[in-house]
Amino acid sequence: MKKIFSFFLAVASIFIFASCSNKKLQIKDVAIESESEFGGIYIKYTIDDFNKLGFEYGDSVDIKFSNGYELLDQPYYNGYYVDAGKSLLVGYPGYPYIKATLNYGDDLWQIGKLKDDDTATVTLKKKKKYLDIQKASDIHYYDEREKYETDEEFANFRNIKVGNIKEGILYRSASPCDNKHKRAHYTDTLMEKANVNFILNLADTDEKIKGYMEQDDFDSPYFKELYTKKRFFLSFAKDDKVMPLALNMNYMSDEFGQKVAMGFKNMASSNGPYLVHCLEGKDRTGFVCIVLEALMGASYKEIVDDYMLTYKNYYGIIKGDSRYDVIKKRNVDSMLEFICNGDPNKVDIVSGTKNYLLKMGMTSSEIETLVVKLK
Repeated sequence: MKKIFSFFLAVASIFIFASCSNKKLQIKDVAIESESEFGGIYIKYTIDDFNKLGFEYGDSVDIKFSNGYELLDQPYYNGYYVDAGKSLLVGYPGYPYIKATLNYGDDLWQIGKLKDDDTATVTLKKKKKYLDIQKASDIHYYDEREKYETDEEFANFRNIKVGNIKEGILYRSASPCDNKHKRAHYTDTLMEKANVNFILNLADTDEKIKGYMEQDDFDSPYFKELYTKKRFFLSFAKDDKVMPLALNMNYMSDEFGQKVAMGFKNMASSNGPYLVHCLEGKDRTGFVCIVLEALMGASYKEIVDDYMLTYKNYYGIIKGDSRYDVIKKRNVDSMLEFICNGDPNKVDIVSGTKNYLLKMGMTSSEIETLVVKLK
C-alpha cells in the first residue's frame, strides 16, 4: 500500500508541477501612464513586484494594450540594451514602474495612440531568450558618494579638452539642480570652482527647475544664483545664464536637433565657461558634447575616449571590459554616424557636423561664432 500511495503521490506532484509550469506568467489589465520626458509608457507595476512574480531580466515578453496596440517578443532588461530606435521593456533602477519604451526613439505613448484609461497586459513569451545580452550589458551605478574616489567622478563632472576646444571653457556633468541621484550639490560646487557662466540644461523646463528649488533637499546656491538672473521665464534673453531645452531621448528627430541648434545659438551669444548637462550627464549630454567636439575638430579617438569616460565614472567600465565595445558601437558610433551622415572613420567629421547644424537651423555665421567662443 505504501508503494502504491507513493506512486500516486509522485504522479500527482508531476501533474501539479506541469500545471504550474504551463500556466502563463502574466500581469493583466494594469493601469498605464505617459512618461513624457523620455517618451515611454509606465506600466504601473513596480519593478520589485514584477520580478517577484517570476519575470527575470533577459526574458522575452509580449505587451498588449487595451486599445489593440501590441509590442511582441520584447526583451526585458534593467537598462537600455537595444539599438537606437528599438523597443523594449525596462526595469531601470530608480524608476517607479516597469516601462515600455524606445531607446533613443519617438514617444511610444503617441505611437501607440494610447489614452489614460487604457491598460496593459504583459505576458512571458520565452524565459531567458535575451539573457546573454542582459549579462553582457548589465550595468548599474550607486547614488552614495562614498562609492566613488572623487567628487568629479561622482558628479560625472569634467572639463572637455579635445580638438580645438580651449581648456577651461567647456564642461559637462550630471544635473546641478535635479537631486534625484544625490549629485546636484557636488556638481554645483564644482561648477562654481570652474566659474561656469552659462548652463545648457538639456533635461528640464523652467517649471521643473522651480520645482527642484522648492524641494527640501535643494542645496545648489551657485546654480540658483545663475538661474535667478534670468529676465524672463517664458522666453530666453541674451543675458540669461541658464537655458532649459527639455530634450527627449530621440536624437534622430528634427525636434531634438532644432532644440540643440537653438541652444548653441544662445551659447554663441553668451560668454563661457559653459556647462552642458542633463540628469546623469550621460545620454543627452553625451550626444550634444559629441556634436561640439566634432565641430571643434576632435578626432574619432578623442570623442570616443570622452564619451566612454562617463561609463568609467559611473560603472567602472574601461577598455578590455567586454561591455566597452558594445556601448561604444551602440552609442558613440551610432551617434557619430548620424551626425556626420556616414562612417566617422571615412567622412570629414567637421564638415558633416556643420552640415547637420545647418540642417537643424543654425546659420554659417552662428556656427562660426560658436567655434570662436570655444577656442
